[in-house]
Amino acid sequence: MGDKAPFTVRFWGVRGSIACSGPRTARYGGNTSSLEVRCGDQILLFDAGTGIRYLGKTLEGARLEGDIYFTHTHFDHVCGLPFFGPLFQPQNKFRLWAGHLRGAMTLKRVLAEFMMSPLFPVPPEVFRATLEYRDFNAGETLQVGNGVTLRTAALNHPDGATGYRVEYQGRSFCYVLGLIAQADLVVYDSMYTDDEYRRYVGWGHSTWQEGIRLCKQAGVKRMVVFHHDPDHDDEMLDGIAREVGRLLPGSVVAHEGLVLEP
Repeated sequence: MGDKAPFTVRFWGVRGSIACSGPRTARYGGNTSSLEVRCGDQILLFDAGTGIRYLGKTLEGARLEGDIYFTHTHFDHVCGLPFFGPLFQPQNKFRLWAGHLRGAMTLKRVLAEFMMSPLFPVPPEVFRATLEYRDFNAGETLQVGNGVTLRTAALNHPDGATGYRVEYQGRSFCYVLGLIAQADLVVYDSMYTDDEYRRYVGWGHSTWQEGIRLCKQAGVKRMVVFHHDPDHDDEMLDGIAREVGRLLPGSVVAHEGLVLEP
């Protein structure tokens, strides 16, 4: 890495749709989407599925200023937010971002209605950290600061979604899909296999095989299979891992606790 600052991606939740537990999913993990990206001393969090609770445990006691970027606000990507401990610490400051709502809703309103009785016992006002809600239009480029550029793109998903490309010190990381040309690392929604997909057309998820095809066409160096179907157990994911490693060397299947450098 020479004199370059650390640039890491850590996976705290890798499952799609609903959290699942048990011995058949223990190795890859059952928590829903949550990623932690570190660009030097800057922290960027992506999605707030159940995995974000465990991330929060590692940040207790620190004075934090960071950003949480939502790909979209379906339940499995937001349900961990009320259990993210740093939001209850008054010394902390977070900016919450969403690019898929297109003015029909605001992120603040979505989260307020999600945390509303009788669905949830307390509203977002229970958080003691300083929060800023920032809605944008997918396609905008966000200047995060400290040399970090965040490019965004609209994704094909029910109710809309946003893909993100993080660029830092000549390296790049893409979350889900969008702007992936020549990327060092792409995290791809691989909910299904090609054989399964015909039963789920229009559900807004893709296959790991399609991800490999797109990454090869775009000159991507490595792909991470992500957003696993709750019915894909460890044994099945082991088989997928062998195939993705063969088809695009260096590519892996995400598991909780995995740390990668773009």
